[in-house]
Amino acid sequence: MSLKNEIPNFFVYGEPSRALDVGFLHVETVMDRKTLHFGHVASHKHPSMGQITYWYKGGGHYRIEDRTWNFSAPTISFVPSNIIHGFEVDDQSDAIVVSISDDTLKALAPQVDVSLDMPTFLTGRPEDPSWQKLGVLLEMISVEYRERGGQSEKVMLGLIGVVLSLMSRLGGSAALPSASPMVTLALSLRSAVDRHYKSDWPVGRYVELLATTPHLLDKACREVFGLTVKEMLLERRLLEAKRLLMFTIRSVEDIGREVGFEDPAYFSRFFRKRMGEAPAAWRRRNLERGPAGRDDEA
Repeated sequence: MSLKNEIPNFFVYGEPSRALDVGFLHVETVMDRKTLHFGHVASHKHPSMGQITYWYKGGGHYRIEDRTWNFSAPTISFVPSNIIHGFEVDDQSDAIVVSISDDTLKALAPQVDVSLDMPTFLTGRPEDPSWQKLGVLLEMISVEYRERGGQSEKVMLGLIGVVLSLMSRLGGSAALPSASPMVTLALSLRSAVDRHYKSDWPVGRYVELLATTPHLLDKACREVFGLTVKEMLLERRLLEAKRLLMFTIRSVEDIGREVGFEDPAYFSRFFRKRMGEAPAAWRRRNLERGPAGRDDEA
């Protein structure tokens, strides 16, 4: 087994990877999970979400891919999905961790001034006004989530967008490790799928676009996302269908056509096979539950 396949995938640290709700958002501190890691978080990755980690006290060692930093507070990082990271800190250290689903990050991308495809790691001085502002913003995010959870989605996303843009002002993505070739290829595929999935391209068109081979593309997709290329195309259509069901009043038939299914019955079978219920039933259940985002068991 390759080293890559031995790196664990987590939902949040210590919990097995799982599918995320549309618009998923989760906030906690590193020491909320102290009994799982005792300050020593082994290298791991998250398949479907990025994380902002703001260290407001203490310090230690932080790893992103093949780079390690000795750091002390204040320090902030952004790690996209499928980037390997971990750290060691003492029990006097703590950080606010904001976990954001990839679909939410895609929606934020046009509004922020930092690349969301590359990791960012920044350290500062406690007396610096810009870092003090960053600390206030992260504390606001933490309090808002604790008090209102998913019902505060618009406020939370606004604050997160400001944090990401402020990170760019403080130094952006300077001196960061590059992702491995397999991760780079897989992320390029994901971007291409986002642009072209409605056109129902065959796999060969993506192979040609990315100047690779079918074998390498499928291998990268399997290693990074745990899916074949064909499965990724179907999952992207499913994600868009869930977004439209959740956040619009368009009919199920119209949504099916929007994501490439001219036959409403075929769309319904496709959706039921993957979600365990018909599109209309899924929509009702999620709307009754309220805004997506908070997982009270996480």
